This record gives sequence, structure tokens and C-alpha cells, in this order.
Amino acid sequence: MTPQLAAPPARPPMLEAFTSKTMEAVSRALLVGFARFISGASVRYINCQPDTNQRIYFANHTSHLDALVIWSLLPADIRILTRPVAARDYWERGRLRPYLAKHVFGAMLIDRQNIKVHQSPVDMMLREMGDRYSIIVFPEGHRNTESDIDEFKSGLYYLAKKRPDLELVPVHIDNLNRVLPRGEFLPVPLLSCVTFGPPIWLEAGEPKAQFLVRARECVRRLKDV
Repeated sequence: MTPQLAAPPARPPMLEAFTSKTMEAVSRALLVGFARFISGASVRYINCQPDTNQRIYFANHTSHLDALVIWSLLPADIRILTRPVAARDYWERGRLRPYLAKHVFGAMLIDRQNIKVHQSPVDMMLREMGDRYSIIVFPEGHRNTESDIDEFKSGLYYLAKKRPDLELVPVHIDNLNRVLPRGEFLPVPLLSCVTFGPPIWLEAGEPKAQFLVRARECVRRLKDV
């Protein structure tokens, strides 16, 4: 008669939760180090300082690494309160990306293929932000490897209109598209620069088109500062 082996004792729920949180913290630290190393990014603050106040960071979009690199360059106490907004179709592929997006840097994943009126991305972002989190968005709506910044989509305007109390911080990313070129899987270590500019707000009565042009120009000017 084959002896029956006793099943290993189940971990207590508190230990299980502690182990999971520890793994997430280790993964977060490793990811921050990796993002900083692979991008070689220097960070500049122009008339702007790191702050735990709720903010909307809006940047030009050149690479799938953009959100991760901006997030990694924030000080730790701000990073934990900041969630990148990213494309669901990219970050839910495979096994590693969904884990990183959900458990490590807390991305808000937007479905670009199936946007519904009753599931507005703007309303989803504001709901997820609550009165606690800041977010990182890319108003161009797609990756752009050209030298000029494309016109901004209307989402940033509606975020500002529905939450006029939030600081809108322009961010310019330079050279990151060469670290992970379109169509490539493995990043190539290079030097890049991320510049944070002075916060702006939606002015009372400011038309949507005028605001979006002004916001885009705020990002563009940071390249030459």
C-alpha cells in the first residue's frame, strides 16, 4: 500500500498577503532600477517641484516605455500615488506585462478598440483617481516618433473641465523613442531626458481648441529650455 503524503500546511492569510506585498515591493524597486538604467534618463524640473498634490502629468508620446520611465523618475513618495494611463491591448499581452501593469505600477488600462459612451475613459480615469491619485496621460493618443508633437485629443480638456482644481503638469520626453523603437521588443540603453514644466490650469471660459493648443505648446517649449 502506497503511503499517503500529508499535504503541506496552508499559509495563513496574513502571511500570504505579506508575501504578496513584499514581492510587489521588490518587483517595483527592480522595475524602477531597470527603467532608469535602460533609459539613461536625466530629469529636470523647470519652474516646477515634485509634490504629492494630485496632478495630471501630460506628455508627448514616443515609446511604450514613456509611462514607465516618467513614473520611475518620480520620487518614491509621489510615485506610489501616481498611476500611468496605458493601452490595454499592449499591457495585457503575455504574462509579465499584465502583472507589472496591475500589481507593480498600478496602470489604468484604457481599451482603445472598444470605447463606449457609457464607459467614457475620462470618467473612468476620474473615478480611479478619486481624491488620492495623480495620473500620467499622453494627449496625442498614439506614439509619435516625429520631431513635432501631434495635435492633442480632447480628453485632457475634459479632465481639466471636470476637475479644475487639479494641477496639469506638462512633461517633455526626449530621445526615448530610440531606446525602444516601434516594432522592437528589446530596449537599447541610451541617454534620454525627461523635463517637467510649470503647472497650468484650464482658464474660465477657455474654448477647448484654444486650451489644447496652449497645452501642446507648453510641452513643446520644454524641449528647448
